[in-house]
Amino acid sequence: MNAVAAASSSYSALLPNPNNHFQNRNSSSSCSDIRNIAFVTCHSNANKSTSQASLFLCPGSTNRNGALAGPFSRNLSGRRNLVCQTNYSVNTSTTYDGTALESPSRVVEEKVGVLLLNLGGPETLNDVQPFLFNLFADPDIIRLPRLFRFLQRPLAKLISTLRAPKSKEAYASIGGGSPLRKITDDQALAIKKALEAKGLSSSVYVGMRYWYPFTEDAVQQIKRDGITRLVVLPLYPQFSISTTGSSIRVLQHMFREDAYLSQLPISIVNSWYQREGYVKSMADLIEKELQTFSEPKEAMIFFSAHGVPVSYVENAGDPYQVQMEECIFLIMQELKARGISNEHTLAYQSRVGPVQWLKPYTDEVLVELGKKGVKSLLAVPVSFVSEHIETLEEIDMEYKELALESGVKNWARVPALGLTPSFITDLADAVIEALPSATAMYAPSHTNEDVEQDPVRFFVKMFFGSIFAFFLFLSPKMINAFKNHVI
Repeated sequence: MNAVAAASSSYSALLPNPNNHFQNRNSSSSCSDIRNIAFVTCHSNANKSTSQASLFLCPGSTNRNGALAGPFSRNLSGRRNLVCQTNYSVNTSTTYDGTALESPSRVVEEKVGVLLLNLGGPETLNDVQPFLFNLFADPDIIRLPRLFRFLQRPLAKLISTLRAPKSKEAYASIGGGSPLRKITDDQALAIKKALEAKGLSSSVYVGMRYWYPFTEDAVQQIKRDGITRLVVLPLYPQFSISTTGSSIRVLQHMFREDAYLSQLPISIVNSWYQREGYVKSMADLIEKELQTFSEPKEAMIFFSAHGVPVSYVENAGDPYQVQMEECIFLIMQELKARGISNEHTLAYQSRVGPVQWLKPYTDEVLVELGKKGVKSLLAVPVSFVSEHIETLEEIDMEYKELALESGVKNWARVPALGLTPSFITDLADAVIEALPSATAMYAPSHTNEDVEQDPVRFFVKMFFGSIFAFFLFLSPKMINAFKNHVI
């Protein structure tokens, strides 16, 4: 049995339809541990004499699939770094289904919050090992069968310890730490300003999954600030169990356990790769970078996306691969509309562990392209919106060196979107579009994991699971796998 086990089929119920466009408001979730999220649609006539937007609670609602749920959560303590923490209210003329809402009793003062979710990264070399431990201790990253979940933390400790030296070298090569936190803070401030320019005052928070400032800390600050309506915006264009899904599980657990949070109207933007603003922003960067080649039309556009284990897609219904392929199609369609018809290809990078990941692999494709005589490559980190270890070290150093050794003569790389104005504006638009659908989550019923308290059954599982795990980890196949893929 692989150290990273096949995903359980129960995840299928938690995933958004990969073919749905932004805010599909006609679908409903089949999750068993959280009620369907409702949304309200308000038709607002903003008063142009004021810089504040119209937001009222409307009485009508319909079901929509706007949030993911699940039993997993992990509490992490740490310092807090939350940006743009200012409270605001809004009060302009609003109509609902064509009827003006003028009664003061119908008006609700709003304190709008926006929560940006991201992976996080070690800021110093001393942070590398604990960061990796947090990463691999997440059951959505290394997925063990229920019988062996007690091994999650010991396994995370082993892998993080083995990988830390190599990872420290990588982070040392880009300055000794990840720039992700600073970039995300800058993006938060830029989104806040973009929202203000559109007439919406808000508080924007940053929550990282595996390092400071943790998502848990951001949520507690949201509660302290008395936010009355929240939009959750993961900074991952495409949805995956291992990114957006993992972060939403943490949020679901916290909201389920807290009386205030469970009633807080919330809207979650599951993915936004298909938004026109994002697609055009990516096309702009690619078009500009192509001009750095002496023969722009001869350069192949090489999309490199972060990979996920095949089991996530085949066994758990992760829509990541489908969304990624559709994303590439939309970007290339936009480029062709501009008269750019370069050849292109997609590959997946950053695989870890002794399991099969989505293919083709970036490193293998680079070698193949060199053998085929491709001389000019433009690398496009399509699943990343901020510079970090996988763009600055893995692509810019490792893959560039491999490409040049394989026969590629001209290499360039499209920068991550970062603070690109059109990209930030589009994210602000996504927030505004999501606001009307924000509704409260009720506390779900206990899951099977919560109620399974039989001490005899637990002891039997632990006993036989430990014996099996002992022989599993001492097997020659597993030892070789760790040597080849983990160390």
